[in-house]
Amino acid sequence: MAQEPEMTSRPWEREVLEKLVLEGIAEQRRARRWNLFFKFLFFAYLVAVTLSVFKPWAEIAPPAGKITAKLEVKGILLEDSPASAQVLIKGLKRAFSDPRTQGVLLELNSPGGSPVQAAYVYEAILRFKRQKPRLPVIAVVADVCASGCYYIAAAADKIYVNPASILGSIGVIMNGFGFVEALSKLGIERRLLTAGEHKALLDPFSPVKPEEKAHVQSLLQEVHRQFIEAVKRGRGERLKDDPKLFSGLVWTGSQSLELGLADGIGDADYVAEEVIGAGKIVDFTPEEDVFVRLARKLGASLGETLLQSLRWGAVR
Repeated sequence: MAQEPEMTSRPWEREVLEKLVLEGIAEQRRARRWNLFFKFLFFAYLVAVTLSVFKPWAEIAPPAGKITAKLEVKGILLEDSPASAQVLIKGLKRAFSDPRTQGVLLELNSPGGSPVQAAYVYEAILRFKRQKPRLPVIAVVADVCASGCYYIAAAADKIYVNPASILGSIGVIMNGFGFVEALSKLGIERRLLTAGEHKALLDPFSPVKPEEKAHVQSLLQEVHRQFIEAVKRGRGERLKDDPKLFSGLVWTGSQSLELGLADGIGDADYVAEEVIGAGKIVDFTPEEDVFVRLARKLGASLGETLLQSLRWGAVR
């Protein structure tokens, strides 16, 4: 009776199999180590970001002595922005309420924005000045203080600029586009239904009605009048009698001195030491909600990490 041959693997097949198994085990170990490493790295980053966000809380102990209370007005003046009236008035209230405050310094760098937000802040400054008339309010312009930003600056007792600063733009604007001719050339029919004769006021796909244009122009003129009155109320006789002053033009810091739009040359440190008399500047600009800041930083970090991963993948 014939005996069946024994099923044995060739030596080289066994060696390959062993290498594959060992390599798989080593790869799993490396993956676990890298997984732990990245988890630790992310945890360390999370702790660092959290500490940076909560850092202001560690500086609760205020400096002693007289201070200049600073409030930054930066960016476009809009309702839901760091330069909204709600945020700025909150900072003004804190600055005027602090018993150490010897004066309030408005650090301005904004192209303007909502006339309503600017008017709110303007009136708030005047109100706080009536409550504490001994505290001077000094505005310092950095790069730009135009339109609604200058509306706010006009409420200050004095305005200091850099010779190259840009000031002015005392005017009101409303713009848009008209696509009537484009629709006609493309053969597109405009179908517009309204309840109310002027509900589609200045519709970009319909011809401009003269009476609607005149109405909107009257609105702009009224807001412009309010703007001019606020500037005249704040600047008084310092303004030069120049017909171009309220035309919407802008001027350099040096030119603004000649026109009475500003009072002197100087930065924040100069104003704090020489004008207000308190060289120690404390920032009263309200901070964003701590959890909003944390979410924004984490979101930016995760987005950057994802972008880098995509770049690495593209290189490979």
